[in-house]
Amino acid sequence: MTDTITLLKTRRSIPAVNIVEPGPSEAEIEDMLTIAARVPDHGKLTPWRFILFAGEARAAAGAATAALLKERRPEIDEKALENERKRFSRSPLVVAVVSRAAPHPKIQEWEQLLSGAAAAMNLIVAANAMGYATQWLTEWVTYDAEARALLGLTPEERLIGLIHVGTPDIPPFERPRPALADIVSRWTPPA
Repeated sequence: MTDTITLLKTRRSIPAVNIVEPGPSEAEIEDMLTIAARVPDHGKLTPWRFILFAGEARAAAGAATAALLKERRPEIDEKALENERKRFSRSPLVVAVVSRAAPHPKIQEWEQLLSGAAAAMNLIVAANAMGYATQWLTEWVTYDAEARALLGLTPEERLIGLIHVGTPDIPPFERPRPALADIVSRWTPPA
């Protein structure tokens, strides 16, 4: 149990540009996704799914989103366009966590969306426990319907985030965290 607590207390995101080869093996990816899928899921709806971007598919996805961005913003400079081409190549593996939340007679869409976010976090914790670095990013492709379609989402689906996975090429660094006194209160009955 102490290893789990230590992992949770020390977990850090590493910038995607600092996540390099080697990435996880196919067996490790399967384990990560199996763990990611073990989240609260009211009604057993599985209101999320995963899309993997690995190998050559990373460059192809980046080329597709760069072409869309160039179409949208013809004045975009070449450096920004090149950054877009590399969006999915920043790390050895990118996992798109996709929400399939939909109207249901008993389970609110909000609960379904939260289940997908929990799957994303479980994926991150599993990858970190295996020794890999991760970063959860959204960026413009999350909010653009045409970009989501290019990435394989249906019109009804939403992109929870892109989880970058691989080996860190820098040591983890701390960022400021909120003081518990600023974010925790105790409920008391109304007077």
